[in-house]
Amino acid sequence: MKTIIITGATSGIGLETMRIFTNLGYVVIGIGHSEKNCEIAKNDILAANPTAQIIFYHADLMQRQETLRIAEEIKAYFDKNQSNELCALINNVGCVRSWYMTTEEGYEQQFALNHLAGFLLTYQLLSLLKKWKGKILITGSESHKGIKMRWDDVMLRRGYNPLTAYKQSKLCNMLFAKGLNDRYNSYGVQTYVIDPGLVNTDIGNKKTGGIVNLVWNLRKRYGVSPTVPAKTYAFLCEKNVTPNELYYHACAATSYSKEVTTENADRLFALSERLCEISYGKREGELI
Repeated sequence: MKTIIITGATSGIGLETMRIFTNLGYVVIGIGHSEKNCEIAKNDILAANPTAQIIFYHADLMQRQETLRIAEEIKAYFDKNQSNELCALINNVGCVRSWYMTTEEGYEQQFALNHLAGFLLTYQLLSLLKKWKGKILITGSESHKGIKMRWDDVMLRRGYNPLTAYKQSKLCNMLFAKGLNDRYNSYGVQTYVIDPGLVNTDIGNKKTGGIVNLVWNLRKRYGVSPTVPAKTYAFLCEKNVTPNELYYHACAATSYSKEVTTENADRLFALSERLCEISYGKREGELI
């Protein structure tokens, strides 16, 4: 049975993407922040599609131990349901913050949730993705353009700016995807980043305040419904798209930042592996 995993699945783009895939007949595993939100989302989907095959897990993916816990639960699910094929992992969860805030490990929260959560979860599920030649889809943003990695202060501890932190985390999404393709395209595992554009969701209103909350309240009015970008995730999973394309918007490949290089991807991989205490291994052609 074709199976999809979606993080950040209880609202916005994640919820609408779940809805699309259940309507296409997939088994969909959603990960949400709280048990209450998961239950609300599950009931919402089932009310419109009583035959939907959905499973929800709840975890605070911002925290390393929570990500490891949920990965083990998902692997146990696949061990028990061996007819299920993991077609795609959709790393969609993300956040915006108004102030400098850290995780239990001391990592800046936008960097932790927007990048490290997907980095660690993908690693934990990599054997399943390789087994079924599953795709990895990452929710990115056009805001990754026009910024460089702050390698000397990735957590932006000095002079924190919430917009800079968000933009850098979205550049991390691009570099992560580039690094994954450099390492696993030969295994049939393809990674893509989706630019959803401006979408009317509450991402800028969750645990924010002040100017960030105000600006997002104004901006989101001009955003499209989350059902619009959700179609691109389905497009990438359902179609045989060109493997060497990396970045998609509205079901079409588009241009991305010149900062997305193998050199920068390797540097981010090395840093992220150290922070997550894991090792993906060398990419093809990389010197030992």
